[in-house]
Amino acid sequence: MSRALPKYDKRRVGLIGGAAAVAPSGAVIAGSALAGELSGDAGGTSARPLAGPGTVSCPDVASRLPAIPASARAEVQRNLEQLDTQVREADQRLVDTVGQGGPDFVRNAVLGPLEDKRVAAINRIATAIGRTAERPSGLAPLAACTLTE
Repeated sequence: MSRALPKYDKRRVGLIGGAAAVAPSGAVIAGSALAGELSGDAGGTSARPLAGPGTVSCPDVASRLPAIPASARAEVQRNLEQLDTQVREADQRLVDTVGQGGPDFVRNAVLGPLEDKRVAAINRIATAIGRTAERPSGLAPLAACTLTE
C-alpha cells in the first residue's frame, strides 16, 4: 500500500493548512487596528492630548549666507525654498503622527530625517556659491532643528 496521500486529500490538507496560517495573521491585524481604541469609556468622551504636537523650529539659513554671486542665485533660492518646504512637511508629519511611537519618536522619525535633508540642501547651497566665490563655512550647525511646544 502506498504511503502517499491521494490527490484530493493533499488538496484538503493544503487548504486547511493555509487557512490555519491565515487565521492568526488576521487576528494580529485586527488587534493592531484596534490597539488605539479606548475601551470602557463610561463618560462618552475620548482621550486626547492636552497639548498640540508642537512645531519644528529651525535656524534661518538665508541670513547667515555671504553675498551670493549672480550665477548661483537661482540655485541658492531654489534650495532655500526647499528648506522651507522641508520644515512645513515636518510640521505636517508631527500633526499626522500625534500619539504614535515612544518618547524618542519625534527625534527619530521627524527631527533626524529633517536634519539629514537640511544638511544636503545646505551643502548644495554652499557648493553653488563656492563655484564662483569663496565657499561659505560654518553653515553645518544650521541644519539642526528643535521642537517647540
